[in-house]
Amino acid sequence: MADHDTLRDYLRLATSELHSLRTRVRELESAVPEPLAIVGMACRYPGGVRTPEDLWELVADEVDATSDFPRDRGWRLDPGDSLTERGGFLDGAGDFDPAFFGVSPREARGMDPQQRLVLEVAWEALEDARIVPETLHGGPTGVFIGASYQGYDTLADDASEVMIGNVSSVISGRLAYTLGLGGPALTIDTACSSSLVAMHLAGESLRRGECDLALAGGVSVQAVPALFVEFSRQRGLAVDGRCKSFAEGADGTGFSEGAGLVVLQRLSDAVASGRRVLAVVRGSAVNQDGASNGLTAPSGPAQERVAVSYTRLRAHETLANFVCRLLLAKKN
Repeated sequence: MADHDTLRDYLRLATSELHSLRTRVRELESAVPEPLAIVGMACRYPGGVRTPEDLWELVADEVDATSDFPRDRGWRLDPGDSLTERGGFLDGAGDFDPAFFGVSPREARGMDPQQRLVLEVAWEALEDARIVPETLHGGPTGVFIGASYQGYDTLADDASEVMIGNVSSVISGRLAYTLGLGGPALTIDTACSSSLVAMHLAGESLRRGECDLALAGGVSVQAVPALFVEFSRQRGLAVDGRCKSFAEGADGTGFSEGAGLVVLQRLSDAVASGRRVLAVVRGSAVNQDGASNGLTAPSGPAQERVAVSYTRLRAHETLANFVCRLLLAKKN
């Protein structure tokens, strides 16, 4: 009888410890953001880049993708309006097949080219992920697009044609509407960091379960030369149209355009569904510079803080994984 009592007490203790260990493992796992998988991607960039493979070759071959101002946009500048007439421009930025996306020719004319480009690149990104776009209709797929107003509406004769087609929020909404996507749809404008912030928010949404799949990235098509004119007026434009970040010869900014989108999924879901994983995103972090020596000037301390935040995240992940392995080893 005593042996049975001892065995019962031992089993009760073991069961209690196992429950505690499982609870602790869940706590540690929930404290570490789940990695994200990039399962598809597509892009359009200057220099004739229409696929990620084209982009790889352009970088590998050190191709200069800048060119003179495009001749098919009706840009007419007086001498001295712009310090340069070069930048990174998309070929055929006005090309679009409206019928393919169920858009009428009249509506297409009133659509910001950024909306048209996002539709095309998103479709290609999903195909690259081996996903038939129509199968996502009604499902929890999110859309997170970095973009900003680029002045296309100023070119129209009829304001009624361009009202909806030029609201920045509609860039993400148009994609969600066209494909019937039921997850969050956000257009993010944080200037140069817009596409990175879009990916960060997409990752947070995936981890919270707001969506199971996400299209994230950014788009920029300059319908008018306003940026060149304004930065020239402030003497902030590089005379050769090229940025020279961190170089002694830096003499101003340069402007380019393009679009790039990735298809994101929680890594565990991507593996379970047999998807091709192109890359893994372990984590991300965002912040704001706060007060610095100017509204558009970067803040060194703020950049250090966001880097430290991400480093601590990775350290926490490593420590949590180590403790989880120890607890599981003890359990076994």
